[in-house]
Amino acid sequence: MSTRLAGRLVVLGITGSIAAYKSPEIVRALRAEGADVQALLTPAATRFVSPLTLRTLTGHAVDADLLDLLPDGRIGHIVAADSADAILIAPATAQWIGAMASGLAGDVVTAACLATTAPVIVAPAMDGEMWAHAATQTNATRLRDDFGYTLIAPESGALASGATGVGRLAETAAIIDAVVAAIGTAPIREPNESRRPPAVPAGDLSGRRIVVTAGGTEEPIDAVRILANRSSGRQGIALAEAARDRGADVTLIAARVSVPLPEGVTVVRAMSVDALDAALRIALLPAPHGSASTPADALIATAAVSDFRVAGGPSAEKLRRDGEITLRLTPTADLLAGVAQALGPRTTRQTLLVGFSAEASATPRAREKLEKKDLDLIVANDVTAPGIGFESAENAAEIIGADELVTRVGPAPKRVVADAILDRVAALLTSRAG
Repeated sequence: MSTRLAGRLVVLGITGSIAAYKSPEIVRALRAEGADVQALLTPAATRFVSPLTLRTLTGHAVDADLLDLLPDGRIGHIVAADSADAILIAPATAQWIGAMASGLAGDVVTAACLATTAPVIVAPAMDGEMWAHAATQTNATRLRDDFGYTLIAPESGALASGATGVGRLAETAAIIDAVVAAIGTAPIREPNESRRPPAVPAGDLSGRRIVVTAGGTEEPIDAVRILANRSSGRQGIALAEAARDRGADVTLIAARVSVPLPEGVTVVRAMSVDALDAALRIALLPAPHGSASTPADALIATAAVSDFRVAGGPSAEKLRRDGEITLRLTPTADLLAGVAQALGPRTTRQTLLVGFSAEASATPRAREKLEKKDLDLIVANDVTAPGIGFESAENAAEIIGADELVTRVGPAPKRVVADAILDRVAALLTSRAG
């Protein structure tokens, strides 16, 4: 493993771009290079990425308020500015670039940059026309030419607006390379740990075992065709990553997904309803029906499970296109209800059960499912709403508890929705332990 940043403190400034959801990936990449990382957020950035996630990933308190003090009374952003080997702003919005070019210290990120002599690396991310505007270009040029900052040009690709253009945050590998190059062979600025940002306790899910299902199952029709659904697995994978980043031991049971599987979690592939059912029972139930040595603290069932399969089983051969055919379908088992029954009543079982209700006008149906399946939480989202749900990078949901507490989140990146769900899970686990 490369350790190009061993012993270095890199301060990551995050501003209010939707690309902020990539910041946990950047933190992990910096740490993989051996860096110690401290996160500073503008107020808008807190709307896109959870400070708790960043606190867990970095091991340091997240500074998002100019008036916040460290536990020992020091000013957080000044400590970061004085001890950083480099300050990386990723993503950097047009608003932040303009404020920085004018020296307006209205947030901790700008204030830290004004107060430091460390190299500053800026990775913009914004709408293409915004990046191309003369004002933005003038401000960015000033940061590079007058201030000596390293500017990592945004890339061309799909943007949050739905358009395609130059404005996409540069790839993580390119950002890390720029940080390494900016630091070069300079000596470590502050080798004394006591003068750096202090460490904080582990994440709120440390020591917890979380099982997540993700993706869409598929049922064979014949030797080549399947019954499937539109689930991409994005929300489930976001949940697995968020739980991992908050310290949990995560098992991800993945059906068919269209996004990369995460690192740092145990992945079990289960493509069909029966395979998913078997994987769930192995992960959740003790012998003789499963193999779990200790109960999972929570199951978060995001997988879109096929509701039907071909009656009598699939054809062993490919069906010929000789004319019309009729498929007779039969319902599949309700896996989550089966798990709930096997684990026992909600008031006595050790595992929290979180279900999803993805359908049109989801909330009334979700409440019925919550009660009927005896769940602790259910996440309701309307899959007919434009721009959210299946195959989208964003989601909007209502998190409904058996205690009748409702949390509404989004539209927001699915990682933000994932952290909102885990906030409820962590609170329930803490309440139960108490």
